[in-house]
Amino acid sequence: MGHETLPMMTYVIQVLTGTIGSIGFSILFNIKGYKIAVGAVGGAVSWIVYLISFYRTDDVVTSMLISTMVVAALAETCARICKTPVVILLVPMLIPLIPGRDLYYTMQHLVFGRMDRAAFYLQLVLKEAGAIAFGIILLTFVTQFLQKTVHYFENKKKIIKHKIN
Repeated sequence: MGHETLPMMTYVIQVLTGTIGSIGFSILFNIKGYKIAVGAVGGAVSWIVYLISFYRTDDVVTSMLISTMVVAALAETCARICKTPVVILLVPMLIPLIPGRDLYYTMQHLVFGRMDRAAFYLQLVLKEAGAIAFGIILLTFVTQFLQKTVHYFENKKKIIKHKIN
């Protein structure tokens, strides 16, 4: 393989493993049927968005936040289409974003008594997990706000129409 194809192949492998991880967790959480495929596609999307964001920002935490928000929006949309709770689709979609490598390094450094390195990786894990949590909360807030706003104006329109008639 040439030098230019190696990084692209690495990204393809990363997306495929993220997709497989999403499928595995969908099965583990007893998700059935086509919802497994929805979770798998969402898992692939989450990692693709993360890779693109990281390429543009060169910041893990920002990339996690952006990817989480995109996937949370996707999960909200798919949940409405599939008529299923959002969390059923969101959890498998977020699996590729779990900061497993940094958590592993945190534990490894703790075991070997390298507290300075363990503290470094622990703060990174907490930032990454915080970005994921904040992305979910922010998107959930925006979605609920938009739903309530649309509902408010639909009711207002009905009231005005009723008064006219």
